Parts: sequence; structure tokens; C-alpha cells
Amino acid sequence: MSPNFGRRPPGRSSYGRRKGGGRPAGRPRSNESLGAVAAPARPQERRTVQVAASVTVKDLAEELRVTPAAIIKELLRNGVMANINQAIDFDTASIVATELGFDVEEKKAPPPAEPTAEELAQAEEEKANLAERPPVVTIMGHVDHGKTSLLDAVRKTHVTEQEAGGITQHIGAYQVEIHGKKITFLDTPGHEAFTAMRARGAQATDVAIIVVAADDGVMPQTVEAIDHAKAAKVPIIVAINKVDKPDANPDRIKQQLSDHGLIVEEWGGDTVAVPVSAKRKTGIDHLLEMVLLVADMAELKANPKRRAQGVVIEAKLDKARGPLATVLVQSGNLKVGDYVVVGGVYGRVRAMFNDRGKPVKRADPATPVEILGLASVPEAGDLLRAMADERAARALAGQAVQQRQDSAAQPTKAGVSLEQLFSEIQAGQVKDLNIILKTDVQGSIEPLRASLDRLSSDQVHVHVIHEGTGNVTESDVLLAVASKAIIVGFSVRVEPGAGKRAEAEGIDVRTYEVIYNLVDDVQKALTGMLEPVYREALEGRAEVRQVFKIGKTGSAAGCMVSEGKITRGAMGKVVRGGKVLAEGKIDSLRRFRDDVREVQTGFECGMSVEGFSGYEVGDFIEAYGKERVS
Repeated sequence: MSPNFGRRPPGRSSYGRRKGGGRPAGRPRSNESLGAVAAPARPQERRTVQVAASVTVKDLAEELRVTPAAIIKELLRNGVMANINQAIDFDTASIVATELGFDVEEKKAPPPAEPTAEELAQAEEEKANLAERPPVVTIMGHVDHGKTSLLDAVRKTHVTEQEAGGITQHIGAYQVEIHGKKITFLDTPGHEAFTAMRARGAQATDVAIIVVAADDGVMPQTVEAIDHAKAAKVPIIVAINKVDKPDANPDRIKQQLSDHGLIVEEWGGDTVAVPVSAKRKTGIDHLLEMVLLVADMAELKANPKRRAQGVVIEAKLDKARGPLATVLVQSGNLKVGDYVVVGGVYGRVRAMFNDRGKPVKRADPATPVEILGLASVPEAGDLLRAMADERAARALAGQAVQQRQDSAAQPTKAGVSLEQLFSEIQAGQVKDLNIILKTDVQGSIEPLRASLDRLSSDQVHVHVIHEGTGNVTESDVLLAVASKAIIVGFSVRVEPGAGKRAEAEGIDVRTYEVIYNLVDDVQKALTGMLEPVYREALEGRAEVRQVFKIGKTGSAAGCMVSEGKITRGAMGKVVRGGKVLAEGKIDSLRRFRDDVREVQTGFECGMSVEGFSGYEVGDFIEAYGKERVS
């Protein structure tokens, strides 16, 4: 037993007072009495603090000069769960600060500083050095409509025989020449890659060529490609391919294009449509001439006399040569020996190769090159900057790595959520609400789009930037990230991969079974009346491997849990071919002969969903719960 056990702590009297006559904390002074109001010993004035529209718990604590724990405590008292790195909006921060004894004002963005004489001189010099550059073109369209064939036809038609023999590698981009002018083509696999690059902040394309087969017509992927190009505000040229086929009908294609907002020039519109045959290599010259014409109207220029800036088209790790990156130089000129920063990677350009595999010493604007010399493999869409020296390159790369780590610890909303929409409208941060609309059938699109269009007001315009049938896919989420849009679905599901991507990117995805509820939610968001909602949260997914008969009419599913966990009593959906067949409670869950509460990923089990017995091998059973959207 401790020798001090039972003794008074040092410095305390028998009544718990400190030596020297100090009073215990919380005990009233002699001149205080119950019911009397005593003046505080040190009167304090309420301090006024300025808080931004969005602030992290840590930054708010520093502004208020209190501990982060005090902020988190007040948030919990108000029903908000947040960690030290989480961002909270101005209204929430204002409530917390007020309860802690502060007056709050919203911090306004500082007015742009007047340019200095030196900055004005630099701007004039930049303007004087601008020179015409080649246009950068991306080809998009429906699968099997001839995108790859058209690219091959362009390349083989406009690369000389001597050069053609030197095409030894694929670097994701190449240049062709017609009438003494160059055109750069990005060989990207469809509109998903095009939009993924936009989502990372890289707008690399000047012109989009949409390929439509004359014997097939405008297909769902064609519509997606058109909407992705429109969202990027890129001029569109339509290449009507396969006009050499006997059943080709270009006029039908033009009619279908007009249904999606592309009116061809000969019908009084401004969309260029060129009939081509990639197989017979006809119409290729006319198509390229139209690209040059559209580029001339856009007046594409860049400064070739500054340090290079560009974007990574693709990157890989070569076993023999190390990290390789295909870069499209957008301004300035990139030279062998330059120190560069690409995202969080830096290095020195030791060698450069053009699209024909030949070494080059310099790359001017709109020129694609493969560079060798980076410390590691960057990501497609990363921005490239040439630096003055290695020290500056290392410092900038370190800053980029730190920013990515901070972003990972403090996820930010890439799109606009309905919950925060009204406050952002009031603050003048949002003037356009972009919506991606997915429905189960084509007939639902027109009334829904018309209803949403009618919600536009003087403060905010509602735009349906893409519409389509079928479940919400990762392509929809990518477009939402790049266009700062929300996704609303009517009588559709969110595919598992799309749900994970949307959660990671902070994209608001909502599905409805009643049209009125969908339109009403958007209306309430625009007027600031939206109530918190609950959404489905996928808990687990299992594949049906075997079906067991139970009694005369019943059956159970023998499954392998492929994702998450399956819990007895959770709500479950039976999904076949992407469509929900049944929904109900998972009322039976077994491992061998034992009833169990839950089964984790990688384990087999038997289960049944209440009210359903028509299982087939290959079906999926998804378990989900409800979570509140705070």
C-alpha cells in the first residue's frame, strides 16, 4: 500500500482550500448570495471573428483561439459528427462560434489586386509572343462505328511512306499534316477518358469528332459522347462513316442528330457533318479541312517562347527505360535537359521521342512527345510544368504531394449537393445547377426534363447536361465530377462501381420511384427547404452459385459473398442482369447447418430473401441499410 494512502494532497487544507486562503473553484465569494447577480471579475467583450464559407475544424479552432476538442464538443452537442480535418459550412461554424461567445461575420473574398506595372508589361509581352498553334482533336462515338478505323485512315493517308515505316510505338497521340498545317489527334479510348482528363482539370481538346455509322444511326454511346463534348464546351464535327455501304442513309443520321441538338449546316444549323468512308479512305481530306476551318474560327494561339506547360496523355513503366510519359505540350516549348514537375513527380528530361519513335530535341505547343527521365510514373491528366532548376522542381513537387495528402485526409465535394445548394445560391457561388438524368425507359425522359427546366429562376438556371436510360454508371459519375453536376435517377439503380466512385468524389446521387418526389426535392433545394433524406448504403454483395429446393414451393440460394458482408435481418435485393427482381428482408442466413448473424467476404453461405423463391445461378443478392444524408 502506498505510504500516502488516506493523506491529504500537498497544499490542501482539511476543507479542500489551497494554502494562502484561495477559494475552491465554483464556490461563491462571501459577498455572493443565491439569487444575486455578481459582476464578473474580468469583464470580457465579445470578439468578432470572420469565417469563410467553408472551414475545417482545425482552422476554426485556430481562428477562435480554442482547442479543436472544444469545437468538436459543440458540434456533437448540435448533432454533427466531425473530425479535426473535416470541413463544415458557414452556418454550422457560426452556430458553434456563437455558443462559444463570439460574434461571426462571413469572410468575403478579397477583391482582385490591381496589376502592377511589371505584371502589365509581362502580359503585353505574352500577348506579343502569341503564335498560331495546331488544333488538338479527340475522336469519340459508339462502339463499332469506326473510331479506330478512322484514326488509322487519317494516319496512313497523311503520313509519308518514309515516315510510315518509322511508326514503331503507340504513344496515345500523333500529328498529321494537310496543306502545310498540322493537326494533333489524341488516340484516347472513348469519351470516358476524355471526361476523366477534364475531371482532373486538364482541358486538352480543341475539337471533338463524333463518329456515326451511316448504316446504324445515333446510338446511346453516341448520345453520351455528344453530351460529354457539349459539357466541355468543345466544337463538334460529325463524321458520318461507312457511307460506302448499300444501306447507308446519311439523311436519317442528320435527322437523329437534330433530335439531340446538333443541326447540320445544310439544314440551317452550325454543326459540320462530313460523309466519310474509313475503309475506302474517302472524305478524309475534307474532314481534316473542316477541322482546320473550325480551328481558324477559334483562333487557337499559344506562346512558344516561355517555359513549357502541358498535360500527361498516358504513362507507363518500361522495364528497360523506366518511367515514360506521353505529354501534350500546351504552351511554351519543352527541351531535352529541362527540369519538369508532373503532378507530384519531378525529373529532368533526358530524351524525347515523337509519335514515330524518332528522338527530338524540342516540342512546341500542341505537339505530343514521349519523355524519359521522370523519377516515377505520373497519372494521366497530371499537369506538366518546366522549372528553372532542380531545386525549384523538387520544391513544387513536394507541395503537390502535400496538397494531395491534405485532400485525401480532407475530402472535398467535387459536385454540388442538394443540401448545400441553397446556401451556395445565396452566396452567389452557384448560378447553374447541372443535372445528369437517368431513367428506366425513354418515355420518362421528356416529361422529367421539361419539369426540371421549369424550375429555373433568375438566381439559378437548371441544365440537364446529359440524359439516358439504364442504371447510373461510372461514366455518369465522371461527367458529374468534370461538370460539377448532381445525378438523379428515376426507377433505376446505381451500379456498385459507380456508387463507390460517387462516394469517393463527393457526388450527390439520388434515385426516386415517384416523379413528383424527384422534382419536389430539386424545387425545395432551390428554395432552401430541403429536409435531410436517407439513402441506401450497400453493405454486401453475394453471387448465387447454387439453388436449393425447400419443401414443395420454397427455395434458398447458395452464395459466395463477393463484397462487404451479409447480415441476417438486413434488407436485400435480388438482382439479375442489372435489374432488381425482388426486394425484402434477408430472413435466413446459414453457414453449413448453423444459423449465423453475418457472413463476411470470401465465405459461402445459404440465404433467402423474404417473399422470393425464383433464384437462378448467376443472380446477385445485395444487402443494404439506410444511412442519413447529413
